[in-house]
Amino acid sequence: MINAIGREIPENIAGIKNIKPYGGPFEYVPTGRLTGPNIILNRPRSEKVLKSIEQAIDATGLKDGMTISFHHHFRNGDYVLNMVVAAIAKKGIKGLTLAPSSLNNINEEIIPYIEQGVITAVETSGARGKMGKLLTSGKMAKTTIIRSHGGRARAIESGELRIDVAFIGAPACDTYGNINGVEGKSACGSLGYAMVDAAYADKVVAITDHLVPYPLFPVSIPQTQVDYIVEVEAIGDPKGIASGALRISKDPRELLIAQYATTAIEYSGYFKQDYSIQLGSGGASLAAAQFLKAKMKQQGITASFGLGGVTAPFIEMLDEGLIKAIYDVQDFDIPSIQSMKKNANHQEMSASFYANPHNRGPIVNQLDVVILSATEVDVDFNVNVITDSNGVIMGAVGGHQDTAAGAALSIVVAPLLRGRLPMVIDQVHTVCTPGETVDIIVTERGVAVNPRRKDLRDNLREANIPVMDIEELRDLAYEFAGKPDPILVSDEIAAVVEYRDGTLIDVIRRPLQL
Repeated sequence: MINAIGREIPENIAGIKNIKPYGGPFEYVPTGRLTGPNIILNRPRSEKVLKSIEQAIDATGLKDGMTISFHHHFRNGDYVLNMVVAAIAKKGIKGLTLAPSSLNNINEEIIPYIEQGVITAVETSGARGKMGKLLTSGKMAKTTIIRSHGGRARAIESGELRIDVAFIGAPACDTYGNINGVEGKSACGSLGYAMVDAAYADKVVAITDHLVPYPLFPVSIPQTQVDYIVEVEAIGDPKGIASGALRISKDPRELLIAQYATTAIEYSGYFKQDYSIQLGSGGASLAAAQFLKAKMKQQGITASFGLGGVTAPFIEMLDEGLIKAIYDVQDFDIPSIQSMKKNANHQEMSASFYANPHNRGPIVNQLDVVILSATEVDVDFNVNVITDSNGVIMGAVGGHQDTAAGAALSIVVAPLLRGRLPMVIDQVHTVCTPGETVDIIVTERGVAVNPRRKDLRDNLREANIPVMDIEELRDLAYEFAGKPDPILVSDEIAAVVEYRDGTLIDVIRRPLQL
């Protein structure tokens, strides 16, 4: 089958059911009903606190072939996923599907258990390092599924991704299962990805290093969704969970990209009172926040809300009254965590509220402007954020597809070259976000507007930035670095990339050279 962006999608892929080719950002219309966890009886004064992870695994009834989930708010400080999988392996349980909201380098520790058959399938937003290489190698027993944050929430709520046991890393938890992420030595802020898991999994285990008397407040995940609680010495390394305020780039190239992106926003027609915005955590995005802040002050404009993963520049804008409210699914630094704890206008939200395309209205649908990053882009404005120049999985889709589809203006920032590799090319190796949802590509050499958005191109004529055709940017990149050779791949499909609606937008074939 050839999908709507011209990618070949096999009719049969091992381990993938109900294959639907991507047809357009809003072409697929779902039917049916939402799923839900099993109904249970809980008697008064029942005891939820267990002595160990091993005891909790037994209590959940986990057995061969089931699906377990985790959340990645602890990023490279996460201890929970690794310690739980190790405990499961000791019990001899095998053939599990691992369904975390994402995987980080620290999770490489579980690779031996994958090789032993404890984990035989992975469904995630992305992976990096050795784990990404393993998922691309074709050595997994089942094809890996890559989903966006909104797509994962959709899959869970629809029953497409059925979680038997969710393990929730709980920075603070009381003795009856109320959880928040803003207290304790492993505070991570928002628990937005875990909220969906807790609401829909058949069994939920809270693992905490900060067990407090009942009741805990505020509550992010309520006692009504938590079956068991285990106290451990540490659920994460605070240094890996959150840093101090992220550094604003001093790289001249990133600063120039940020300036162009900010100017594009200013002249787009969307930069007006009560607009809304999402910024990323990359160097150019953080720098753009600083430039945007100055322009908002200069022109007396305030935003109605900010959205997504939250960083210190966003918090500064909230504290200065430039943004009225922030909706937070993940925090990247300590100022953001502290803000969510003390500022009532800094609201925690679930991944479904954020970006699920099949609920009654995710907040991305109300978004005016988003700035996104890219590994590479092509002349059809398609974006790759998942595979490297060698075809190996090395990133995550995250909310890329979701915000590009929902926002009125989606801007992708990327350098024209990375090292000696062109970033604007004829065809990206892996399509994660379709070009029809991308409006502007910003590089340090020029800005390209999607031909679908003639209105934007007209608006940017007055802006003092180099507006070019996307083919001109590609030609310039090829002139500097040469046209890259195509990545040679086998016929073997290592992973599929779902669009947020569950259709297949692309597949990742095993590279011949790893």
